[in-house]
Amino acid sequence: MEREITEEKLRRYFRITEEALRTLEIAVHQKSLLRSVADDFLTMAKSYFEDAKYYYEKGDYVTAFAALNYAHGFIDAGVRLGVFKGEDDRLFAFG
Repeated sequence: MEREITEEKLRRYFRITEEALRTLEIAVHQKSLLRSVADDFLTMAKSYFEDAKYYYEKGDYVTAFAALNYAHGFIDAGVRLGVFKGEDDRLFAFG
């Protein structure tokens, strides 16, 4: 059982989350009532991703890892809700 957050593990999760952000598509029409949900989830995912980079640069791997998990949580929640299109099961829990 792993008990530490290594730089290798962090870099792996950064790559996965960055690729997920780059490839996901908003799946609801601009005029849909769910569009604001999609926009909010995407904003939160990007914000947490940026937070993760900030904490990584400071050497705070624990907080960086937590922020990456929040970022990816918003991505996966959006896919599950159907506001994001995410087909690749390497990147999306519900793809």
